[in-house]
Amino acid sequence: MSAAPPPVAAQDALHEEDALGKAYDSRLLRRLWRYVAPYRVQVWWTLGLVAPVFLLELAPAWIVRIGIDRVIAPAIGESGPIGGARPGVFATPPSFLSGLAEAPSWVPPLVWLGALYLVMMIGSAALQFVQSWVMAKTGQLAMRDLRSDVFRHLSTLHIGYFDRTPVGRIVTRATNDVENVAEMFTAGIVALVTDVIKMVGFAVALFVVDARLALVTFSVVPFLTGIAIVFRLRIRDAFRAVRVRIARINATLQETVTGMKVVQLFNREERNLRDFAELNAAHRDAWIVSIRYDAALFAAVETAQNLTVALVIWWGTGIASVGVLYVFIDWMRRFFMPLRDLSAKYSVMQSSMASCERIFQLLDTEPRVKDPVVAPEVGHRFSGQGAIALENVWFAYQREDFVLRDVSFRIEPGERVALVGATGAGKTSVIKLLNRFYDPDRGRVLLDGVDLREMPQQELRRRVALVQQDVFLFSGTVAENIGLGRPDIDAAAIERAARAVAADEFIAKLPQGYATPLHERGANLSGGQRQLLSFARALAHGADVLVLDEATSAIDTETEASIQRALRVLWEGRTALVIAHRLSTIQDVDRIHVLHHGRIVESGRHEDLLAQRGLYHRLYRLQYERQAEASAVSDARRGARV
Repeated sequence: MSAAPPPVAAQDALHEEDALGKAYDSRLLRRLWRYVAPYRVQVWWTLGLVAPVFLLELAPAWIVRIGIDRVIAPAIGESGPIGGARPGVFATPPSFLSGLAEAPSWVPPLVWLGALYLVMMIGSAALQFVQSWVMAKTGQLAMRDLRSDVFRHLSTLHIGYFDRTPVGRIVTRATNDVENVAEMFTAGIVALVTDVIKMVGFAVALFVVDARLALVTFSVVPFLTGIAIVFRLRIRDAFRAVRVRIARINATLQETVTGMKVVQLFNREERNLRDFAELNAAHRDAWIVSIRYDAALFAAVETAQNLTVALVIWWGTGIASVGVLYVFIDWMRRFFMPLRDLSAKYSVMQSSMASCERIFQLLDTEPRVKDPVVAPEVGHRFSGQGAIALENVWFAYQREDFVLRDVSFRIEPGERVALVGATGAGKTSVIKLLNRFYDPDRGRVLLDGVDLREMPQQELRRRVALVQQDVFLFSGTVAENIGLGRPDIDAAAIERAARAVAADEFIAKLPQGYATPLHERGANLSGGQRQLLSFARALAHGADVLVLDEATSAIDTETEASIQRALRVLWEGRTALVIAHRLSTIQDVDRIHVLHHGRIVESGRHEDLLAQRGLYHRLYRLQYERQAEASAVSDARRGARV
């Protein structure tokens, strides 16, 4: 049985993961340099340490060579090349340690060379530590700035972007993708550059020591080059398969955790486990293929290296001393060492370039809702009492599929107006336009005579308070969720707002009152309590316009009565626009607009609309009949229990 395909949004994410791009993209690196440039001093420090680190890596083998050829060999009666042949031209080249290698007369030569070896090893380790630390710190500093830019840009994007983009993908851009780019500094491009410099340095050093042995050593390089080319093509496909499968696992995990209530209610645990097991096995198999190529490359490099050692020993016998052969073997191993890590570096670069592409794609996404350029001297235009007007508004989420069609109405300051209609009639779309989550395709939305497109969003948010059915509470205290960190809302204002909407009654019963920490999304509160906090939040922020988007639908009957009392306080002196499925909650508003298929088909007060016996009358009668049936069923159940 095959696993069910992931949702459409998840499939889009898989396509993004599948597009890996190149392991090196100069265009992306130029854009990334903007974040590295402020720390260019650290970058130059990292590159500047390559030369001293390289020299200190040369030193140990050369010290051992001096000990063998100048101390041990003469002591046992051996000198010169193995087998008595003439030494090569470069068998005894000058060394940057030649002066230091001469031991003082009062120190035994081997003791001196041993101490010198220890000093060089400690110095090499210290410099490598500094180089790695500076390189990693530079990467983290640059990535901190990049992550801040991503977060800042996300806060400017229009709500439509978040409606269409899965949350998991957005979080991945600001976390995993940025970490992938950071890894490029520690194990990717910088390490690759230093490895190339060292490989060139070791090659030059080997030619300096003995050109003939060096030619023998590098005879296997064409063979390794061919292997590297084949490996690059194979590991690219293997790495793509791994990324696609981990994306499917993430999509399945996110969907399962989000819908865990449904999974358990309908006993889908075993089915989901089987589906996940298949995805998990596919991910394992993809990794095994990748590991197989990695192991094959490692084995090929090791084989080439050992073959080269055999050639050096065979060819060097008779033309080089034991010390020189030791130097060759040590430096040659160091030359081949970066090749063994090629698979890891290539994977890091591949992943980093793909992450860069996705991050910059996000940063290149232009907000569709932008602030106008408002001169300071016209700021007074935005003062007023909260009059709202929609003029011939047409709006569609997708092309010409309009959800609002030529909608026009006006709400005077202090008026209370309700929008009703069946699901999909366009009620919530009106709210989104009024809060400028979207802009209308045609027509205008005005607040106190000013087109919202000419008003800064910060000013609009200050003047319009939205209370939704699905209340979002942050992790923090009760007081912090009411005040939302505004410095002008002190503890007294928070308590006054809570008291006005009767939220103080349940807050007083919490363990720490207003200082009680709330769990994620307020999970330690009931739905009614969360809704009361949202009312207190709206009141504390003192907006001119109050928008209620089915804000009482999650409230029980007893709580609804207190909410209705709180609403009267909340509405006092404010313009109110209400969307409600419970028609009983809007009977005392000033005017009701009935939406049907994106158009206003009826308008008037509750009593007038009932008298017209039109769509509103039909909606009210259906709702009343459903409530009566539910009440009758409830009474019957209570009677049966009695």
